[in-house]
Amino acid sequence: MKNIKITYWTLTIIFAALMILDGIGGVTQQQEGQAALRQLGYPIYLMCIIGTAKILGAMALVQNKFSTLKEWAFAGFAFNFIGASLSWAFSGGQVLLVLIPLVMLVFMALVYYFWKRFQETLL
Repeated sequence: MKNIKITYWTLTIIFAALMILDGIGGVTQQQEGQAALRQLGYPIYLMCIIGTAKILGAMALVQNKFSTLKEWAFAGFAFNFIGASLSWAFSGGQVLLVLIPLVMLVFMALVYYFWKRFQETLL
């Protein structure tokens, strides 16, 4: 049971930190992100919207009071990763650019799995 708790919190903190860093990159409209959005055909202002959502989603993941909010954050990240992967695939992006969001989706699914296991230990 202790291993589940440690694994859950370790994976959650790593994932949340990655999403916060990515969100900050979006809010500050980093050049690499702008170039990617131009290549995909999306407006630059979308970076602020998605960046803010990622920061708020990461905050929702590290709290334990509102489980429904956490479920919605997981769903939002899943939609984001699937949408990013499909956007790169449909725009003719490199295979690596298509796969990176899918790898993050798998990592997020692992966090979700351990969150559910962690919840079982609390009952």
